[in-house]
Amino acid sequence: MPSSQENIFSVSTLNRSVANLLEQEFAWIWVEGEISNLAQPASGHIYFSLKDNAAQVSCAMFKGRNRTLTFQPENGKQILVRAKVSLYQPRGNYQLIVDRMEEAGDGALRRQFEQLKSKLAGEGLFDESIKQDIPELPKGISIITSKTGAAIHDVLSVIERRFPSIPVKLFPVPVQGNEAAPAICRAIHLIDEHVANGDLHCDVILLVRGGGSLEDLWAFNEESVARAIYDCSLPIVCGVGHEVDVTIADFVADFRAATPTAAAETVTPDQNSWRQSFDWYQQRLHQLINDKVERQQEKIQWLHRRLQQQHPENQVQLSRERANELSRRLLRANQLSLETQRSRLKTNLIRLFAQNPTRQLKNKQQSITHLATRLQQVTLNLLSQKKSQLSHTARTLNAISPLQTLERGYSITLNKTGKAITCIEQIKLNDTIETRLHNGSIISHVESIVEPD
Repeated sequence: MPSSQENIFSVSTLNRSVANLLEQEFAWIWVEGEISNLAQPASGHIYFSLKDNAAQVSCAMFKGRNRTLTFQPENGKQILVRAKVSLYQPRGNYQLIVDRMEEAGDGALRRQFEQLKSKLAGEGLFDESIKQDIPELPKGISIITSKTGAAIHDVLSVIERRFPSIPVKLFPVPVQGNEAAPAICRAIHLIDEHVANGDLHCDVILLVRGGGSLEDLWAFNEESVARAIYDCSLPIVCGVGHEVDVTIADFVADFRAATPTAAAETVTPDQNSWRQSFDWYQQRLHQLINDKVERQQEKIQWLHRRLQQQHPENQVQLSRERANELSRRLLRANQLSLETQRSRLKTNLIRLFAQNPTRQLKNKQQSITHLATRLQQVTLNLLSQKKSQLSHTARTLNAISPLQTLERGYSITLNKTGKAITCIEQIKLNDTIETRLHNGSIISHVESIVEPD
């Protein structure tokens, strides 16, 4: 039996004391493990066990905290929890009270990747409109990568094969681990600063690394690296991992290459193609020079001929020939002028003879006699024509004359205004009418009007 001096604990006191010790000893801790025995009752709480290869521990995540979950917990899923160690006093079971739950390993990294990708895309860091063009023939290439990795050897081999005369500057950095992202950012800023100061002749940057797991490549998914690439004044070609590997740096870079080798090929022209171009330009230049020389030789020959033509002796000879030609032309012009004046004189004499007054008077007398004869003949013809027209008109007028009609026994009845009455509606009772015969008139007074049946 225990002595009276010893403390005797009840079960509840013991469990409470143990719970206090656990809570005091362990503040918030992170624990990684696999979900098992998952239970999600209607209360909204989540109960499960977190286990590894050697042990397991009970966990509880209450309704107020599990609303922050970004994935669906499932048995067998590897997770990372932030929790407090506690003791369920009624049963004496120790457990973890979970405050936060994340996917562990690739799942968590992939989720962080997608979240950062969406964030940076929303800020416009991936826009094609802001990406810089890669120079066709760089004046210098800066390479950011590990100095011991396979990527640097592949890149240098490609540059040596394609265009070895391009200057290359290596900025060695770790390409995985916690120090990788800060080192990459410093290298980018350092290159930018040296180029701005004129200390470095470079117009393109290669950011390369060989293949690896998502964790190995995670430095190229850091936000700081993405923003350093975005802020860089030089175009950056990113060639990280293999063709299937895609990082945040690939989206922000001005050009994404599938591999480090492809990145080196992107920034270096093919020297064979350039040699062929140079050969063509050289041939073209030779042809242009030859054509220019030929044209200049022709011009010299032409100037030589002109110089000979401008020689004083030639000028004197030409002047003499021109004076002879002008003399001949003057003689011909005088002869032609003399002949023209003679012809004009002859024409004027003929015109003067034609304008003689005696000749004109005789012509006018003949013209007057002729015109008098024509006038007499025309007058007789016109008189005869008018007589004939008058006779014909008289016959026509006599034929249609009302007097002629009256002589045949007809009469014309006129109203008091002297207008011929043609219908019974034109008279009324007590009207005075005149009936005109061929040798007189009858005045009548209308006493009755008889309308036709």
